Formats: sequence, structure tokens, C-alpha cells
Amino acid sequence: MQASQEALACSSAHNSHLLLPSKSQGAELSFQAYAEQFYTLESTPVTDYAVLSSPTAASVSSNKSPFSPQLSHFYVSDVHHSSDNSSSLNGSFEADDENNWMQSLWMLRNEFMEPECGSVTDESVQPGYSTRYHRIVEMAPNMDLKQLLIACAEIVSEADIVPFSERKVAASAAETVMDIIQGRVSVSGDPLQRLGAYILEALRARLLLSGSLIFKKLKCNEPSGPELMSHMQLLSQICPYYRFAYTSATAVILEAMQNEKRIHIIDFQIAQGSQWLSFIQAVSRRPDGPPYVCITGVDDSESSHARGGGLELVGQRLARLAESCGVPFEFHGAATSVCDVQLENLKVQHGEALAVNFPYVLHHIPDESVSTSNHRDRLLRLVKSLSPKVMTLVEQESNTNTAAFSQRFRETLDYYAAMFESIDAAALARDDKQRINAEEHCVAKDVVSIIACEGDERRERHELFGKWKSRLTMAGFSSIPLNPSVATTVRDMLKEYSPNYAIAEANGALYIGWKNKALVSFSAWG
Repeated sequence: MQASQEALACSSAHNSHLLLPSKSQGAELSFQAYAEQFYTLESTPVTDYAVLSSPTAASVSSNKSPFSPQLSHFYVSDVHHSSDNSSSLNGSFEADDENNWMQSLWMLRNEFMEPECGSVTDESVQPGYSTRYHRIVEMAPNMDLKQLLIACAEIVSEADIVPFSERKVAASAAETVMDIIQGRVSVSGDPLQRLGAYILEALRARLLLSGSLIFKKLKCNEPSGPELMSHMQLLSQICPYYRFAYTSATAVILEAMQNEKRIHIIDFQIAQGSQWLSFIQAVSRRPDGPPYVCITGVDDSESSHARGGGLELVGQRLARLAESCGVPFEFHGAATSVCDVQLENLKVQHGEALAVNFPYVLHHIPDESVSTSNHRDRLLRLVKSLSPKVMTLVEQESNTNTAAFSQRFRETLDYYAAMFESIDAAALARDDKQRINAEEHCVAKDVVSIIACEGDERRERHELFGKWKSRLTMAGFSSIPLNPSVATTVRDMLKEYSPNYAIAEANGALYIGWKNKALVSFSAWG
């Protein structure tokens, strides 16, 4: 997702209206959310849900469970009910059928793997694995695609922990299931078939312990800069996730800086700098004259490849617009990895009102679960020490950082199933080469990283907003309430897309999702 945001081309006329609040055409949808009585750091309590429908939705008030199939609403989920309890998006079975099947699978697992009493020895466990794998292989031809993917992931996750003598049996069973999956998936199929094709490759890589090699191969096979840019542009045009990030952050920063004469923005994923085109235009129209604007952009190799050059290209583009708008402007390029950013890279000056932007980037930074260096928290503490007037955060609403592999797999399957289904809403032909390339080069790498890679080789480490809130609070940040105009602006933007997109506000964050699945959160901090 991070790579695709680069292509959001913000033309002057197209984006200026996104920053102006207007009266919402959408109806408000509210319901009594199911509240569990226990929480973990992975999921803090979320109360007082205010769910805002997409513009064409009708007003509904209901006491039904958030998972009721009768309601087409948007539910802000946490780890306890984000994957296992949500209705399937693309499977050919209903939620109850999936739960019944999963219960049978786990009963089968327990029946053969857990002795009734006494210590667990190789002799007591060894027969269970073989028998269970044979039973799964027998059941596989009658499973649908989603069931097959989950069953295959279960076997793969155990392949390196079963007794040594059983590993060949596990690998053989996994390969058999993979062969069946191979006949059911296609990069030109329906959303689940397309996603399944990439998940299959990730599971194969994990089984062979070659996840990092597969990921590096994908990087090596990356198209040229102009080709990659075109793929990113397509994904940005047909999905609102990147415009949501830019629109929300720009609106909040404009509001925070409305009375400031010297503004400094640090963007930790500057990409093409497109987000700041509309910002410069907006401040140029101030009645009392434009402020001085300085932008510091942090770079990475992926952005440089897509641009076909270094940060000087971004600076030149922004400087030309600022000059045409009469805005005093300065640009600093920090050509360094986000993990390696130090105070001297940021060029902060006394007397500036500082804004910091983190769009889809913090989840790439290793935390305490990966390294004692914990660059994620180090960077947050560094930013807090600069006393920013506002810091904006946009992240995927998914729990794939420290979750065990089985849960991480389910999270990934549900999350990207919703994303692939939302891509389908653009009504592109199933065999459209541009769409296939965009999914392969802008989304598939994330899926491979999450499923196939471990340790410091895994780049995608998403966290739910509840965990981000805990992390930011410990770093000294406080949540900044969002002005209602931000949700109004986003809702207006969503009118250009499918009515199945929706937004919701909860616990200080603004969410965008597909149907009843939250996919991205936006929040502001100071």
C-alpha cells in the first residue's frame, strides 16, 4: 500500500475542493456495538461508535449484532472480532458454515494431537500428525477456496515444529493441498481467486523457508520507474485509500496552521510530493497573505525508483508551484531510510510551527518485537521532542505485527480479500493487464512479506489503532480531536467511488472501510 500512494497526482483544480468543508449528503447510521469485557494492548476499548454511511445509504437504527447479515454497515473491529467473527467477503459459504467447518478442523486437530493425560512424547504425538494430515488431504477436494487456504496455512505453520520424522508428511500434505489450490486460483479471476494466487506463492515460499528470497525476487523483477508509476496511478485512481490519507492529513494540518506565519512540514513518506500541491494552493489564498512554508521530505529507495530520480525532483516541482502562487517556500531532502533518521536530518528551526506526517510508513519500521534498537519508538520519541503542533498518522487497520502466524494469516486473508473486492468495484475487466500489474507490483509484495517472511526480513508489520494509541501515548503524545469538517471532506471525496465504501469515527480516529471491514485509520496527535 505504501508504494501506491506515490502516484496520487493532485492537480490544482481536482484537489482544491477536497479541502473545503461542505454539507454532507450522507445519512448517519448508528447501532449498538458489541462490547467485549476484556482487551489487550493489541486492541484497546472502542466506545461511542459514530458510524457514517456512504452517501447513498439509508438511515438505519438497529440493536442487531454488528455481524448481522441484514445490515450493510461499517464495523470498527478489534483483534477479538476483526477476522474470525466477520462475515466472509468472497467465500462460497456463509459465516456459520465457516465457523462449523473450522470447529470440525480444530476438533480433528485436537483429537489426533492432544493425549488424554500424561506427558507428551514423540510416540504419543507422532501418529496424530500423520493421521490428521491424511484426513485433511482427503477432505481437501470438497473444500472451497477459502477453506483450502486456511487449511494449507495451518499445515505450513506446523511444518517446522512437528517431530523431525513427521516433517516430510507435513510437507507432502501441504504440497498436495497447494496443488488443489493451484487449480482454483488465477490472477485474472474473481477477487478471492486473485488474492489466493499470491497467498499460494507466499505459503510455498514459507514452506521452503525462502520467503525473503521470494520477496527480493519480486523487488528485482520490479518494472521500470515509469511503468511502476503507471501501476501506482491506476491503483490510486480506482481505490480511495491513498486520497483518504492525503485528504485527511492535509485538512487537519491546514486547520492547525491557519494562524501561523512560518510553517514547517516533515513528511516521512514524501513520494512525489503531490499531497502538498493542494496545501500550497490553499495557504496562498489567505486573506492576510501566504505564510512561509518549509517542507522536509524523507526518501526511500522505492520512492526514488518510481520517481526516476532523487528528492531534488520533488523540491523542484513544489518550488515551481509555490513561486506561481506567491508562497515563500523552502525544501529540504532527507535521503535516508526512515529507520536511520536523526535530528540533524530534519532541519528544524526555532520559531517554526511544526507538522509531522506519517502516511503508511510507521508499520515498516522495526519495533521491540524485532530488535532491541526499537527504531519505531525511538523515532516517535524523537518527533515528540520537537514539540510538533500536530502529527498525523495513517495506518492499515490490521493486526499482523506480533500476532501468531495462524492469526496473522487469517487477518491477512480477510484484510486483502476486502481490498481486492473493493478493487473489483472499479469494473475493470478481469483480464485487464493494467489491473493485474497494479495488484502484482503494488499489493502482492505486501502479502508475501506478511505471510512468508519473519524477523527483520518481514517489512509489513501492521497494528490496530488501539495498539498505535498505546504506543503514541507512551511516547508522550496526546490525541487531538478531529474537526467534523474532516469527516465531511472525506465523505464528499467518497462520492466518487462505490457506495460500499464507508467512514466511521471512534475513539479519536477516523476510519475508512469496505462494507463492514475497517481497512485504514487516520488520527491526529500533539
